[in-house]
Amino acid sequence: MKKLIPLTLLALTATAGAQSLSGVQLGLTGGYAGGLSGEAFVHAPNVVGPVGVKAGVAVTRSADAINDSSKDALGTTFADRKKNDGFTESGSQTVVSLDGTYSLGEVAPGVDTTLYAGGRYGMFRATETANSTSSTSYSSNSFGIGAGVMASYALSGNISLVGDLGVDHFFKNTINVAATNGGTTSEFSYPTSDSDYAYNDGRFVRPGTNFKARVGVKATF
Repeated sequence: MKKLIPLTLLALTATAGAQSLSGVQLGLTGGYAGGLSGEAFVHAPNVVGPVGVKAGVAVTRSADAINDSSKDALGTTFADRKKNDGFTESGSQTVVSLDGTYSLGEVAPGVDTTLYAGGRYGMFRATETANSTSSTSYSSNSFGIGAGVMASYALSGNISLVGDLGVDHFFKNTINVAATNGGTTSEFSYPTSDSDYAYNDGRFVRPGTNFKARVGVKATF
């Protein structure tokens, strides 16, 4: 993750340099994408005619990290574990995106609209905690695709209000499980072909198809 973000930003910086930084946009949006979510992005529009390039990094706090209806080896649902045994859950989603964009120009007075589509790389994490010494963590990194539309409205100078509606789809991939009990951690990996994949896949909530809606601001240079 530490390498992905600098490389993504470097790619956009190189593109921006090709057009002398003219019209490059830096933005920050917040909203919902499977949980409370925020994204920072760099957009170099009109690289070739109306076609541009956008890169972003989004972080989401999962609204539901462990499937409440999933059952453990004893047949007890996680919802019952939370209610009767004090289990807790937490999770996060980090998505790096690289999109091609197409500017539709001003579709309404003062409103510019841009379509985008491209690749995604999602890093998903979830943890169910029984007590201070017992927990199980799930993680999976997945490639995906996504598309959406951004609309912006100029506020003043180079600052604009921006709205972002879109959908991402992520493909299933290996699930890594780390079970900690009494200070000892055991790690397991379950590829999609593993007979136990379905159990862990049903336990660990992460997006297949994820809808997103964010609003924020962007600055144009």
